Amino acid sequence: MRDIDMELKLIETEEEYDNAIARIDLIFDAPKGSKEAKELDLLVLLVNKYEQENHPIEEPDPIEYIKIRMEEMGLKAIDLVPYMGNKGNVSRVLNRKRGLSIEMIRNLHTGLGFPLDVLVSEPKLTTV
Repeated sequence: MRDIDMELKLIETEEEYDNAIARIDLIFDAPKGSKEAKELDLLVLLVNKYEQENHPIEEPDPIEYIKIRMEEMGLKAIDLVPYMGNKGNVSRVLNRKRGLSIEMIRNLHTGLGFPLDVLVSEPKLTTV
């Protein structure tokens, strides 16, 4: 199973990153407890560290987060009215015409369990 011989060390370049990904693909189904499985565990940690430092994933803004959670939870815009006050507020928020009020943030957090740190971040609103 050793088609690519990898030196296990911190990943510092894109080439090393690509090689690590290729090696992970190659040994992904290694039997638990095997030498390759242990190598896989270490490679995954090294790749994750490199990705966090060089390819960070930006958290969605609150409006994008709400839209993602609506889809995951099977909610429609009308389902947000109890948390946002009225249909107009829901429409303006989802269409990026206005941000969330403190009351909306509280309601979405307590009612739907949305995390406060995401809800209080600055939304990307459209400017007209």
